[in-house]
Amino acid sequence: MKILFINDFPLWGSGSGTYLRNLIKELVKLNHTIGVIAPEDRRFLENKIKQYKVESSLIPVFIGHPELKGAKRYSELSAREITETYKTFLDTTLDAISNFQPDIIHVNHLSLISWVARYINGIEGTKYIITIHGSCLSNLLENKRYLPLSEDSLKNAKKIIAVSDNVRTRLHENFGKEIDKNISTIPGGVDMKSFPLKKNTSSIDKKYNLKGKKVVLFSGRLSSEKGIKYLVSAANNIKAEIFIAGDGPEKQLILDTIAKQKITNIHLLGYLMPEELIDFYYRADVFVAPSIVEEAMGLSVLEAMAAQTPVIITRRGGLLSLIKNNNNGLFVPPKNSSKIAEACNKLLNNDSLRENMGKAAREMVEKNYTWEKTAKAHDSLYKRISGNGKNNL
Repeated sequence: MKILFINDFPLWGSGSGTYLRNLIKELVKLNHTIGVIAPEDRRFLENKIKQYKVESSLIPVFIGHPELKGAKRYSELSAREITETYKTFLDTTLDAISNFQPDIIHVNHLSLISWVARYINGIEGTKYIITIHGSCLSNLLENKRYLPLSEDSLKNAKKIIAVSDNVRTRLHENFGKEIDKNISTIPGGVDMKSFPLKKNTSSIDKKYNLKGKKVVLFSGRLSSEKGIKYLVSAANNIKAEIFIAGDGPEKQLILDTIAKQKITNIHLLGYLMPEELIDFYYRADVFVAPSIVEEAMGLSVLEAMAAQTPVIITRRGGLLSLIKNNNNGLFVPPKNSSKIAEACNKLLNNDSLRENMGKAAREMVEKNYTWEKTAKAHDSLYKRISGNGKNNL
């Protein structure tokens, strides 16, 4: 089957980009023919998929993106900028439709690009699917200008995919029962080939002088919604070295807090190459995700769990479906540094508890959250709705 994906952002640097790349890799193995529209120069699965680059000096973001520094948020766009952005994606999509002739368009976010798919559906009859992540839904609900056309896109989509039950619940709460029957929950996953049962992390110990030391890890965008400042404020009470992998607008606030509170056990790593980040997942004794917003599904949390590292998360969003408290991880309240420190130390001080939680975490991922399972769920969905790719007009 010929599937044409549309993505708002580059294919690297974000959770949704990681979701899309890994999904496509598995769909190719299932003999689907794939095209991708995105503002992306880099070739992905060269000679196996077709890529169509969106050429624009204006690529807006929902919150932030490490490869789009200084980009305007959707909330900041003027009416003319919204229109120009829509037209740019539409022009590229029309060219791709003519060249690729897809059976289905698959939109990776509920945003302007879902309007594009709806327009193509209206004039060409091509069926489309929308995958909804937490950030795009939050943006839509906070910026009502985007609501009417996005709601129309939802109602006319052949299928709506939520990446977590939390996203599905929020869709129900905001758009009602009319779309409920059309929603499927398909979470992201982990490439288990990159996560063996055991891994030698001596290179990490040597590089960062960690032999014999306990390690707490955070990985993600350094932005306010990630709640990283609450981990930083807890640092002086955590009995471990704390490593923060990532970059973003909160970096200076973190540096200022470190200086003000005279914190000596925090180390900022910036963005790591995937291989080194995976090594850190294995080397870490605890992984902390202190998010303060309704996030969809944390791929970094899944990867830490695959590495048999127990995780500490806040009771927010799609992450709740991953963790059973005191079984494969721990819950803490949002915005609570003292509880973060308490939970970290509980795990750091109990080797057998960490080991048992880590094993349970990996078992959860192996059973429910692999890219193979994600792709098979999509494959089944495509086959159910395919026909000849056209609606009965």
